[in-house]
Amino acid sequence: MFRAVWHYLRHTDLYLLFLALCCTAYSLVLINSASQSTGSDRYVTIQAAAAGLGVVAFIIVSLVDVERLKRYWRLLLILNLAIQISVAVLGKDVGGNRSWIEIGSTGITIQPGEFGKIFFILTLAAHISFVMTHLNHWRTLLGLLLHVGAVTGAVVVGSQDMGVALSYLFIGVIMIFAAGLSVKWFAGGLVIVLSAVPFVWQILKEYQIDRILVLFDPDINRTVYDHTLQSKIAIGAGQFWGMGYMNGNQTQYSRLAAKRTDFIFAVAGEEFGFLGACLIIILLSLIILRLFYISFRADTIFNSVLAVGLGGMFLFQTFENIFMCLGMFPVIGLTLPLFSYGGSSTLTMYIALGIAAGVRMRAKPSWLTR
Repeated sequence: MFRAVWHYLRHTDLYLLFLALCCTAYSLVLINSASQSTGSDRYVTIQAAAAGLGVVAFIIVSLVDVERLKRYWRLLLILNLAIQISVAVLGKDVGGNRSWIEIGSTGITIQPGEFGKIFFILTLAAHISFVMTHLNHWRTLLGLLLHVGAVTGAVVVGSQDMGVALSYLFIGVIMIFAAGLSVKWFAGGLVIVLSAVPFVWQILKEYQIDRILVLFDPDINRTVYDHTLQSKIAIGAGQFWGMGYMNGNQTQYSRLAAKRTDFIFAVAGEEFGFLGACLIIILLSLIILRLFYISFRADTIFNSVLAVGLGGMFLFQTFENIFMCLGMFPVIGLTLPLFSYGGSSTLTMYIALGIAAGVRMRAKPSWLTR
């Protein structure tokens, strides 16, 4: 047993696990501060438990060769579509989105849209690996776009969560791009996307439109803009050194909305200042760079595109959440990976890193460098 443990520790990606644990430790510090007004340690306990399960999941998943699952990608795709659509019936409405499913009367909720990202990345990586030889053929591209569009659409229909849907869309685009799709197809795709904006605008709900417009004119909806305003005030008040742990005015007096989830970055900026905010950016940047490095060193197309998808997931959520807190992107409810409170999100991120660690463990000389 000791030999097996030693062998695992020598070959697994301890760098990824170490970075994830650093993020979790910092996250618990921030969530504890953001929860002081409630007088309860419940949120810290749940986050710590989710991280503990995440470490176990990281180890288990890293030992599984997920490439063996790629032959079943169509079945996994159908399963994922069914799960995402089922949220429309089984989901619990929170903040206009039916993103959560409650388990019985336990009060415990899960977010299928988070776990579904793993299935989506696996199935799209498998799909790409099977059509790689004629990737730039229009029929191939159409099939890949239907794959991405079907899952993204299922999320919109099921949970009406545009934030999660956009993350699926970004992941799909970066995976197809990394696989080697011609730039001319992306140029054409950009034209189509821009042409579709007026039609998409018509189906957005009023509060979703307001979240976009207040970035340009706060007077359109002062209530919606207040979330962003309080976040910017908190970050600005922290200046370089911060106001001190548990001394942030916006955080401790509950002026900052969703301070444990969407705006956890603002808590760090207010109480630990520029240095505390930079620490978050550095930790997540190192994880993202490591995931892309694993992709480069992967020995098969499937593993390479898979790691790119995982890196893309971290990349999009990190930039969107931080820019949202800074008032540069609309508030769409995406968590900051490994920092925001949420069991589903935390567990999903650890599983994603475990998959990447498994790819790294089994990597031979990269197919990109042969």
